[in-house]
Amino acid sequence: MKVKISVLKNAATLLLLITAFGCKKERVNSQSVNSENSTLKANNGAGSTDGATSQFNLEVVLNGEGNNNGHIQFRQNPDAAKIIILDTKVRHLLANHTYVLQRAVDAINVVDGDCTSTSWLTLGFGLTPHSILTDDKGDGEDELWRDVSAVPSGSTFDIHFRVLDAVTMQVVLTSDCYQYTVR
Repeated sequence: MKVKISVLKNAATLLLLITAFGCKKERVNSQSVNSENSTLKANNGAGSTDGATSQFNLEVVLNGEGNNNGHIQFRQNPDAAKIIILDTKVRHLLANHTYVLQRAVDAINVVDGDCTSTSWLTLGFGLTPHSILTDDKGDGEDELWRDVSAVPSGSTFDIHFRVLDAVTMQVVLTSDCYQYTVR
């Protein structure tokens, strides 16, 4: 009987340890870079990276006049759908107003850290453009997405973003140049 109780105690202890430590998610520093899933800052000369580093996810900073700013968490999950999620936030813009997010990309696989394209595409839900509405404080956010299934995996390009006032079409926020690789 003592052997069974001892075995049960050991089994319970082992189960508790597996539960406590076996499902713990690994935390990754958002500025760390590895070859499988990296988060990189914009290429601004000193912080640029070489072409051998994969850039599947980006942290895009948007800047404007004064304290106007924004942020895009640019994510592509490693699945066959090849959907990019653009979790977009804008701050300190006009209250109760609409804005649009646009991107322009340079030629695929001509990556030099210098975004020269002016072929702007308004982003939204897939191919349907969508506006971001600010609240009474001038802050707004929306989760936009883009399907890149037509782009071959491994393609790399320079990309930059801007936010426009949807009424006047004036640029209010811009980003630096980033490098992105399609999964």
